[in-house]
Amino acid sequence: MSVILPTPAAPVALEKPETTMLDGVTRTDAYAWLRDKADPTVIAHLTAENDYTAAVLAPLETFREVLFNEMKSRIQETDLSLPTRKGTWAYYTRTEEGKSYAVHCRRPADSVAANPDDATDEEILLDQNVLAEGHDYFAVGTFELTVDHRLLAYAVDVGGDEVYELHVRDLATGLDLPDVITETAAGVAWSADGTQLLYLVHDDAMRPHQVWRHRLGSTDPDELVFDEPDERFYCGLSMSATDDFVFLVIGSQVTTEVRAAPANNLDADFVVVRPRVQDIEYAIDHHRSVDGTQRFFVVTNDGAENFRLCTTPIDGGAWVPATAEWHTDAELAEAGHDVLRRPKIEGLEIFRSHLVLHERVDGLERLRVIDLNDDGSLGSGRVIEQPEPVHSVWPQSNADIDAPFLRFGYSSMATPPSVYDYDLATGERTLRKRQPVLGEFDPNDYISERRLVPASDGVLIPMSIVRHKHTPVNGSAPGLLYGYGSYEISSDPTFSTMRLSLLDRGFVFAIAHVRGGGELGRRWYLDGKFLAKRNTFTDFVACGQSLITDGDVAAGRLHLEWWGNEISRMLS
Repeated sequence: MSVILPTPAAPVALEKPETTMLDGVTRTDAYAWLRDKADPTVIAHLTAENDYTAAVLAPLETFREVLFNEMKSRIQETDLSLPTRKGTWAYYTRTEEGKSYAVHCRRPADSVAANPDDATDEEILLDQNVLAEGHDYFAVGTFELTVDHRLLAYAVDVGGDEVYELHVRDLATGLDLPDVITETAAGVAWSADGTQLLYLVHDDAMRPHQVWRHRLGSTDPDELVFDEPDERFYCGLSMSATDDFVFLVIGSQVTTEVRAAPANNLDADFVVVRPRVQDIEYAIDHHRSVDGTQRFFVVTNDGAENFRLCTTPIDGGAWVPATAEWHTDAELAEAGHDVLRRPKIEGLEIFRSHLVLHERVDGLERLRVIDLNDDGSLGSGRVIEQPEPVHSVWPQSNADIDAPFLRFGYSSMATPPSVYDYDLATGERTLRKRQPVLGEFDPNDYISERRLVPASDGVLIPMSIVRHKHTPVNGSAPGLLYGYGSYEISSDPTFSTMRLSLLDRGFVFAIAHVRGGGELGRRWYLDGKFLAKRNTFTDFVACGQSLITDGDVAAGRLHLEWWGNEISRMLS
């Protein structure tokens, strides 16, 4: 005879009011004491919450074990990423069954091309499993090579607080140099000759606010290069596609300022490309054309809510003008129209003779290739067509500016993540790798679709839906509706091996692309922000009601998940 034990009462956190003054406003927080992770009272409360969770879920323990083993059985633990060429080397990562972390490797690029399966000439650059030994937590936050591929800067976090220790490895010997920098943020940039390393530092609020210079081998104190005093802005470092420039990107949620310095002279001051202006964002990259002409390509929302592509010349020694004059190409002007159905430009990839725009239109991502003339001016353009109406597509690592192909990733809610090479001259696409899904998986067993749902104010809300082909559409199926809708973050329709356990049990899974996200451009975000925030939630409710009224899901069997947190089972 089985005995059902009573579920213990849920623990209730003590109220210990603490009063603070901020910007002239007095605030009282009864639970501020929970921030102290070392407080024995906090630890006792968290332990009680964990014990309560275990007690509530105890009747499902056997089923949870079945689900865990089922999900794990689909994952191929020993795997290899597609090698990416950079100069004379091809870089990749591999994973091994039973090990938790990736191993970073490289091989001579010509050897990979001639003998892709013969890895006898492999060099292991960084084995995270070795570095993680003895630590309860481990993560790599920076992995940046010098231009000549001699040195590797890598940063590790062993505390889980995103505070990193920065190391430099000599790839010829496989040994770390004595240069160790503690308490850094993620992100570095090398000088062209590999003698200087720029790195970021957090303030007390974990905002990357300073850039420092470290000279390899020097015992002198590191030098402060830049300090951002405005607490709304954070700093980042990146290299240009040509490796000729280092960019210091200073940004808030809605405003950007970029400063640039030549990588072969990082002792020079960073020059402002264009001073920050509230609500104006921009990103730049450097291009050197076939005939040697240099320019910056710029993507900005200045005068174009959904962003526009511009160019600005680099004129001799005045390599970046103090006030950049940005020119818009007429062929791309339509991208800046303030219309929801117009494409939004979200990024660009630069090649010697081509430019690739990462766009978003009608709620879906797309890639657009533009030919560049010998002087770097824009030629004709074309969109890379995709095989499924509901999908996600994104540029992969395209580290070689002279590569003849674009490497991009593709996925849908029925198709596992795939890597394609797209010939920039001929338009031919080649599938190079698809994430393996072990077991009896057939993508043809699943049906995905895009539906437009009228919101309470009549605006049509995109909703992506996937189900098993045998799941009935008669109002009897259970369902899970996911949504987010904040910070212009898009919830794209991608594949999940874990989701298969739902779909194979007859669930319908849907994503509500509600206002506040970025699926339909900047206006979609603004229409779910501040005083318009109500739209985010009414859009979500409308999508849920649509699943029920259209017969996809049974009334009372629709579960709602908001940014990883299940809300409840509701909507009848």
